[in-house]
This record gives sequence, structure tokens and C-alpha cells, in this order.
Amino acid sequence: MKFSVLLSIYYKESPIYFRESLNSILSQTLRPSEIILVEDGLLTEELDNEINRYLDLHPHLKIIPLSTNQGLGKALNEGLKHCSYDIVARMDTDDIAKPDRFEKQLAIFEKYSDIDVVGAWIDEFEDDISEVKSVRKLPELPDDIRQFAKRRNPINHPVVMFRKSAVLAAGGYQHFPLFEDYYLWIRMLMNGAKFYNIQESLLYFRFSPEMFKRRGGWKYMINELHFLQMMRQMHFISFSQFMQNLFVRFSIRLIPNSLRAIIYTKLIR
Repeated sequence: MKFSVLLSIYYKESPIYFRESLNSILSQTLRPSEIILVEDGLLTEELDNEINRYLDLHPHLKIIPLSTNQGLGKALNEGLKHCSYDIVARMDTDDIAKPDRFEKQLAIFEKYSDIDVVGAWIDEFEDDISEVKSVRKLPELPDDIRQFAKRRNPINHPVVMFRKSAVLAAGGYQHFPLFEDYYLWIRMLMNGAKFYNIQESLLYFRFSPEMFKRRGGWKYMINELHFLQMMRQMHFISFSQFMQNLFVRFSIRLIPNSLRAIIYTKLIR
């Protein structure tokens, strides 16, 4: 199977993390046929130099420049237009893929012809991949994934691989701050797409205490309320499920950051 890898980068990214991420893609047991990198607005000189260095060595790296920062959803949707193959692997420019990630995900597509999205677990680390803080585990089978999606995001976006045709059939990535990927999965599920999660970690996900801060406060709560209202309007969740989600999620947003970190890394992983 030929496949594309889709990434988006913006000016705040670290050149060192970007190098580690791209190297993990290029050292896979099954290497991609092409790598689509969307430059979401103007970058720093350091990032530009790093990208140019890879362009000289890897002609299958294609750059899609955007004149201004569009946000992740719009950037990925633009990049998806340039993916030449139906199978597309997502990757963030600060995470590290395990060497056999693509091989194992492609094996699922070959085994199950009706599967449209293949996810996996992720190892969450802070400074070094040898010190994994937590593992984000998700259900394996389509029916369980659909039920899980009514409460929480059912796919680890940085490690997902999907059929481009199924994504486009559901409207592609759309702008929905903080919930671009979750919004896509719901639309795909309602469109009849089938999901599968490999029951092992295939990626090292970089996180920091700042991540937990970003997932608290009133601004996050307002965006989350809009997202829950959308889920209700689409009839993906019932009124009782809407109220349960509202209570649980808002409680987590309002507690101190230290407690929120414990909940994320210990209780809901």
C-alpha cells in the first residue's frame, strides 16, 4: 500500500522536536510514499533552515505554504487536498512515532477492508521517551469506539491513519477550535465510517504541565459547551448524555491544575 503522511507546522514549534519527529517518520519499517508538510503561516528562520535541509535529502517531502496562520483544522484540510494516496497517516511535528507504527496500521487496513480509521494507544512523556508518564488507552472495536465517543474523544489524533475518501465524504477537517479532530470523528461515525484502535502504543506523545493548564478555565469551558451543544444538535448524544458530559467536563475545568493533571494522567488513562 502506498500512503501519505500529513503534518502541519507553525512558528512556535521547536526545530529540535521537528527534527526528531521527521526522523521517526523516515526511519519506519515501512516508509511513506510522500510526506505533506503544511506551513501554517510564516515560520522562524530556524524552522525554515531545518525544512530546507530535509528537502535537499528527501524529494518526496512536499511543502504546502499558507501565507497566514489558519489554525490546525484549516491547515490539515488544505494539506489533505495535496495527499496523492487514499491512505493518510497523521503526525504532529513534536511527537515521535515508534519504528513499526505504519507497518502495523497498514496491516489492519489490509486485513479489514471495511475499516476507515485506524488509531492506536500513545505513550505520553515529558522530557525523555524513556520516562513515560501515562498511556492513553482507547477501545478496540467499532461498536465500543462509537459508544466511547459519546463521552470522550475515541481516537488519538497524532497517531491516526485513515482513508482520505472517508474523511472527505464526511466533510473533511473543519474549523472548530480545540475539537477539530473530535468533530471529524463524530461526523464520520454518523456517516457510517468504521473505526479500529490497535491495542498497543505506537507513538510517543510529548506533553507538559502547560497542557493541563490549557484544558482548564472559562475559555476552554465555553468552547467545550459549544462542542457538546453541537453533539446534541446532531443527535449523536441524548439530552441526558449531554447533561452528564456537561457536569463531568465542567467539574474538571474548574478544579486546580494540579488536580486536573492527576485526573488526566492517573484516573482517565
